[in-house]
Amino acid sequence: MEPWSHDFAGRVDEHVIASAALRGNPLGDPYERPLQVYMPPEYDEEPARRYPSVYVLQGYTGHVAMWRNRTPFRRPFPEEADALFARGGAPPCIVVYVDAWTAYGGSQFVDSPGTGRYHTYLCDEVVPFVDDRYRTLAAPEHRGVTGKSSGGFGALITPMLRPDLFGGLASHAGDALYELCYIPIFPKVVRALRDEYGGSYERFWEDFRSRPAMSKESDGDLVITWGVAACFSAEDDGTVRLPFEVETGKLVPGVWERWLAWDPVRMVPRYADALRGLRAVYLDAGTRDEWLLDLGAEAVRRELEAIGVEDVRFELFDATHMAIDYRYPIGLAYLAERLS
Repeated sequence: MEPWSHDFAGRVDEHVIASAALRGNPLGDPYERPLQVYMPPEYDEEPARRYPSVYVLQGYTGHVAMWRNRTPFRRPFPEEADALFARGGAPPCIVVYVDAWTAYGGSQFVDSPGTGRYHTYLCDEVVPFVDDRYRTLAAPEHRGVTGKSSGGFGALITPMLRPDLFGGLASHAGDALYELCYIPIFPKVVRALRDEYGGSYERFWEDFRSRPAMSKESDGDLVITWGVAACFSAEDDGTVRLPFEVETGKLVPGVWERWLAWDPVRMVPRYADALRGLRAVYLDAGTRDEWLLDLGAEAVRRELEAIGVEDVRFELFDATHMAIDYRYPIGLAYLAERLS
C-alpha cells in the first residue's frame, strides 16, 4: 500500500452547492458547501446504465475535506470504497460525501433554529442536485444513507423522516439510547464549567476561540454538549437550552424530553411504517465503545424487531468508538447489494 496516494479506478467529482436552506443560518456558517460525488469504474464505460446511490454522513466535528486524511497503514474511506468496487466486492453504486459542518462542530443532520436547516439541505437540495447531474436510480428503493457516530445517527433518522427518498441505512456506532451515551457527559461538563469558566458557557467559547481548538481535556465534552443542545433543544429564536442545570447537572425534564424525542430508540415505534418499508438496515458498534453505543445499537435492534423489522444485519465487534473506519466498506457493500 502506498502511504501517500491512490490511483482511483472510478472517479470523484467535486462540487460546491449554493444552499437556499442554509442561507442566513443562525451561526453565520457558509451556505455554499462542498460536495463530493464518486462514480464507480463502470460509470464511464457503460453510459446507458443507472446506479443506486449511497449518501455518506460524517461524525461530530467532521467535514467533507477530512475524507482525505491519511493514517498509517490505512487508506481513507473513499479510497477503500473505490478499491471495493474495483475488485468487484460490491455492486457498483454512486457514493455521495455530504458536508454538514457548523461553527459548533456539527448539525446532527436535523433542522434546528439553533444551527440551521441541515435536514432540508440534505433531502431537498443535495439529493435532487445529484439526481439531476448523475445517472442514479432515482427512487427510494435504490437510495441509501450511511455514517458513523453522529453520522450514524443521521443515517438512522433520515429514512425514518423521509422514506420517500431513502430505502436503506447503515449506522456505525450511531448515537442512540441517550440515557447511556449523553447523561454521563453532563456532570463532566458541569465540573469543567465550574472549575474553569465560572459556570459560563460564554466564557468557554471565548476561551476556546482564542487558542488552538481541542487543546484542553474538557473541550470535547463541552463542544459536543452545547452543539447537540443547539440541534435538539434550541428555542425558536435560536437560544440554546441545555438539558441540565449548569450548577448541579440535574436534568431539566422538559428540555431533556426534547432530546429523547430525537433518540433513535424512542423514534423507532413512531416511525414503524417507514422502517418496515426499508430494503436494508445495517447496525454495528464496538463492544468497548466509550459512549456505550454498542448498547444503543442493541436497543435499536430490539425496537426494530418489536415492530416487525427482523431482516437487520447486526454485528458487535471488539473495538472502541475510534478508528473503526475499516467497518465503513462493510456497511457500504451491504447497502450496494440490497439497493441494486
